[in-house]
Amino acid sequence: MPTISLCMIVKNEEKHIARCLDSVAELVDEIIIVDTGSTDRTVEIASNYTAKVYSHPWTDDFSEARNYSFSKASMDYCMWMDADDILQQTDRDNFLQLKQSLPPKTDIVMMKYHTAFDEGGMPSFSYFRERWIRNCSKYRWVGAVHEVIPPNGSILYSDIAICHKKMNAGNPDRNLNIYRKMLAEGKFLDPRQQYYYGRELYYHNQYEEAVSVFEQFLRSPEGWIENKIEACSICADCYSHLGQEDSALTTLLRSMSFDLPRAELCCEIGKYFLEHGNFHNAVYWYETALKLPKNEYSGGFIVPDCYDYIPLLQLCVCYDKMGDRQKAKKYNERAGVCKPYSKAYLYNKHYFDSLKVS
Repeated sequence: MPTISLCMIVKNEEKHIARCLDSVAELVDEIIIVDTGSTDRTVEIASNYTAKVYSHPWTDDFSEARNYSFSKASMDYCMWMDADDILQQTDRDNFLQLKQSLPPKTDIVMMKYHTAFDEGGMPSFSYFRERWIRNCSKYRWVGAVHEVIPPNGSILYSDIAICHKKMNAGNPDRNLNIYRKMLAEGKFLDPRQQYYYGRELYYHNQYEEAVSVFEQFLRSPEGWIENKIEACSICADCYSHLGQEDSALTTLLRSMSFDLPRAELCCEIGKYFLEHGNFHNAVYWYETALKLPKNEYSGGFIVPDCYDYIPLLQLCVCYDKMGDRQKAKKYNERAGVCKPYSKAYLYNKHYFDSLKVS
């Protein structure tokens, strides 16, 4: 059975770190904690779980810190988690089973990463991340922000999920400031970093600059297809905030020049037409979203609701606007099958019941 070193970089995580370690400590063979400058009880709490707690200066480079944590590992595989991540109880048995049955030639194990949740606690945003990485010099983190280990070798996909459960907001300006610093120092942003820099600008409502960065990224022959498609969605929203509606729609449709339609983009296009009162066109795109397969193994960001719940709920709205309340009610009922606890579904149900729609 392979052995696993849990490698974490932390700073001021006294509210999260015990919860994280409690969820996984008994499943791994070694715990490495690298503290990058805590001023709270993080180091004290971490020391209750492992003697291998190290200090490392923070240099605005996540990859450097993560690679340092990997350098301290002595087991067969390195596993990373952030302090506000947890392994749910339901996944712990599967974790052990995978550890016992892992093919010996496996280099990287990809696990689901749930980073947002709906009102019922179900994942609403998810994607695969490299989670167990063979402990050798071949695999190292790259990227000062939104760091990644480029996948290669023998890769195994697992349905085991790590859940990101932040209890308090971090510094919202940190990532953007790191990018600004890199650019001020004359450093080059590769296509992946361009994409994430555009996202940070978007999160900070700097829409014009975000559009400029995204357009440069989209014109480049380099860059990952999934990032290109997601960039079209975010760039389109930037155009909408700037009042450039035609450019917003053109950019959404541009996503299909990179690959076949994704349900996420179809829902965005449907939303565009719905908001502009073109309900027939909106229906087309929402119905298209319902027909598309969900490819969780593409590596891109997945919004599960875009494959059933969202288009069903929006089709309810569209048909109600078009005066076909019977069909609208049926779509709402289908949305309710997906999420019986949804406030939107329950509101619509009350609405149709009050109108006595059969």
